[in-house]
Amino acid sequence: MHALKCELAGDVLRSAGRLRLRVTGWSMLPTILPGDTLMIEHASGEHVVKGDIVLFDRDRRLFVHRVSGKSGSTGDLQIVTQGDGMARPDPPISGSQVLGKVSFVGRNGRLVQPANSLGFSSRVVAALAQRSSSAARAIVGIYKMGEEQQEPKPCRS
Repeated sequence: MHALKCELAGDVLRSAGRLRLRVTGWSMLPTILPGDTLMIEHASGEHVVKGDIVLFDRDRRLFVHRVSGKSGSTGDLQIVTQGDGMARPDPPISGSQVLGKVSFVGRNGRLVQPANSLGFSSRVVAALAQRSSSAARAIVGIYKMGEEQQEPKPCRS
């Protein structure tokens, strides 16, 4: 099933140039939350830079992580990625594994363009998520509570 999703994502990005994906994982906390919708634009490994958030395939699965380093040339391009909420970088990927770049994050009916780096408060939240899965669950819960408070309450008669 995962292999088919990877193939479909790659095909859609190559043919249409855009793809929307719903997030299920926590590795990009606090930048991207479970349930967010990502707007992804087709991009090759040669066209991404440090700080970009990219969609790539590894072992027939899709991942969305931030580019933390890049080395080599077109034929031998190596890209290092890391989830904002992850303590360690991922093993390097080849430039050909990059399927696209996240252009917008959809949350609560709003589209936000992700920053190329984390601000101070986001770095603190990411550090908490990196150290503890309980903290990561608490972070998601706090965000969800904030969403519920923003939604209008139905009128009662």
